[in-house]
Amino acid sequence: MDCRVVVEAAVPVYDVANEDEAIRIAISKTGEMLNPDLNYVEIDMGSRTSPSGDELPPAFVAADEALVALELEMTVFNVERHEHASRIARKEIGQRLENIPLKVLEVEDVPDEDDSEDTTADTETDEDEDDDLLPEFDDLVED
Repeated sequence: MDCRVVVEAAVPVYDVANEDEAIRIAISKTGEMLNPDLNYVEIDMGSRTSPSGDELPPAFVAADEALVALELEMTVFNVERHEHASRIARKEIGQRLENIPLKVLEVEDVPDEDDSEDTTADTETDEDEDDDLLPEFDDLVED
């Protein structure tokens, strides 16, 4: 089974003036730490909510320093359980993001592409059209 794992990271950023700058620098900093080894990890802004449920920006800025919530998404292949996939993702990402706290937010199965019936129908139609273009084997042998 293959799983998509989303991990939340709390990335500290220094010498920033506002939330937008903090987010931009945190994404860049995280990308540098992950590349080139984990260039397949997708980096996105995280989401935060207040205790009352109000939406908050992903960065908290105080005294020109910020803590930015980022979501890192990767696909883990050939695992037996979701717990196994989350451990692998935390280990792989955590080795590159030293001293940055991580929390697994979501683990879900990646659907197999072979199970799709739509692609089978398209393939059958294409084969019928290809048959008209090529002569039959018996026709070639007789010539």
